[in-house]
Amino acid sequence: MKNVRELVRPNIRNLKPYSSARNEFQGNASVFLDANESPYNEPFNRYPDPLQWKLKDKIASVRKVERTSIFLGNGSDEPIDLLIRAFCEPGIDTILSIDPSYGMYQVAADINHVACHKIRLNDDFSLDASDLLQAVGPHTKLIFLCSPNNPTGNILSREEIYKVLSGFEGIVVIDEAYIDFSSSPTFLRELTQFPNLVVLQTLSKAWGGAGIRLGMAFASPEIVGILNKIKYPYNINQLTQERALELLNREEAMKGELLEILNERTRMETALREFPFVKKIFPSDANFLLVKVDDPNAIYHYLVEEGIIVRNRHTVTLCEGCLRITIGAPEQNKRLLERLAERLLING
Repeated sequence: MKNVRELVRPNIRNLKPYSSARNEFQGNASVFLDANESPYNEPFNRYPDPLQWKLKDKIASVRKVERTSIFLGNGSDEPIDLLIRAFCEPGIDTILSIDPSYGMYQVAADINHVACHKIRLNDDFSLDASDLLQAVGPHTKLIFLCSPNNPTGNILSREEIYKVLSGFEGIVVIDEAYIDFSSSPTFLRELTQFPNLVVLQTLSKAWGGAGIRLGMAFASPEIVGILNKIKYPYNINQLTQERALELLNREEAMKGELLEILNERTRMETALREFPFVKKIFPSDANFLLVKVDDPNAIYHYLVEEGIIVRNRHTVTLCEGCLRITIGAPEQNKRLLERLAERLLING
């Protein structure tokens, strides 16, 4: 790959970042009179650690990575945006993503006035690395690969991803938001092998922390340093940092909940296949099933009327006729199946 300094935008490379009071002093003290904070309402009167070291130490222990290889963002959407902002010159540079996939790659690119070119997956949602690499142009800076993919649910071929990592001179971002639900290993172990690799993970899915908005980007210390340089000074608030630590400290409980979701995924797949209006259920390495039905709009609206919300993906590339159904708790899944059975009786 190209040197990271060659890839980063010149103005970002030369940027002098904002230095907060908490950046300038690190250590122990009993009286803080440096940041114009109120002396009342401890501990929330104090600005949070701008680099979240206590939380990063815990994440480093759980994920078996160096803490200097961790960037924390307001959900995964923040590092997605910052990566495009750091490496892509507006109106000149471009990114590549697969189609179908997570929609925020396109949105973040549009916000930053960066062209996003999408490479269509094969009909079985598999990735052909040669198609992706052939689309690389002289101004392509980043490639985004979501694996397990959303909304398709499948894990992308490891061999094909290796081809992309080896054949592309820019930054390859693997979004592993759903990796905890997959039997395939994470790409975190490859960080030292591929300096152009960024791995995104989140507390929103398996850890049950969507409401606290904590996303994690794992990369070389050099790339992490660039993201830290351009992020807002206190991007992760104190409440989020504390709640994230609480979630990470209940890892064994999370594993039990994860196992229940996986068991329910298998049960739901079996049960849904029994309905005659279900045409296909695609293999899933995520906490949802992509289900092809004979009338997705009618079924979607029927479920809405019954107070059950699934995601209608009928208009998404390669997902015609499909609903995306998140795996809920057993009683929630039971209610969905009962309502679908009632619809079948009503419609004959």
